[in-house]
Amino acid sequence: MSSPDRARDKILFLLKTKGPQQASALARRLGVTPMAVRQHLYQMQQQGQVQYADERRKVGRPARIWQLTQQTSEHFPDSHGELAVGILQAASAAFGPSGISKLMEERTRAQARLYARRITRDMDLAQKVAELATIRREEGYMAEFEQRPDDTLVLIENHCPICAAAQSCQDLCRGELQLFRKLLGGVDIERTEHIVSGQRRCVYEVRKKANRPVAVGSR
Repeated sequence: MSSPDRARDKILFLLKTKGPQQASALARRLGVTPMAVRQHLYQMQQQGQVQYADERRKVGRPARIWQLTQQTSEHFPDSHGELAVGILQAASAAFGPSGISKLMEERTRAQARLYARRITRDMDLAQKVAELATIRREEGYMAEFEQRPDDTLVLIENHCPICAAAQSCQDLCRGELQLFRKLLGGVDIERTEHIVSGQRRCVYEVRKKANRPVAVGSR
């Protein structure tokens, strides 16, 4: 792969994982000049990989914000998407909705057994979420882990390698929430962003369940 190709792959990766941004922000992350980044961006625009929108600011010129196009999703792999969709459609035709539900339940149980080899009870919650992010990253979800100042733990998945199948079968996404709850135990999990709903990424906020005080005199 040539040097320009490597530079463009890095730009694609940053736009995928960090979201839309200006050329100057990309340049800072890559350690190159904004002009060099802009040259790549305009060539990538001609190839249909990126697009921009000019956002008005209170002061100065509008800011040119670059983002990926829908076409660029092909650059990031979908794990046998067409095959998975075909299997789900065939299973639905053969066994109906209840059969699909049972299939997804078994998939969730199998994942839980596999993940539990690495996410163990002796880990604290932050360690568990960090290890979950590592596993998901290895599976192609481009996952990240963050811990916010208020101690909220955040699992971010910048890519969904089973997106085609998930769009065909919503039980896949519900199964993932069940999987995370089972692995992490005693937590509240909220999915605040969802790729299947048209957002750029999936974001899961994880918090320990609050201990509810028992009212005095209650029975």
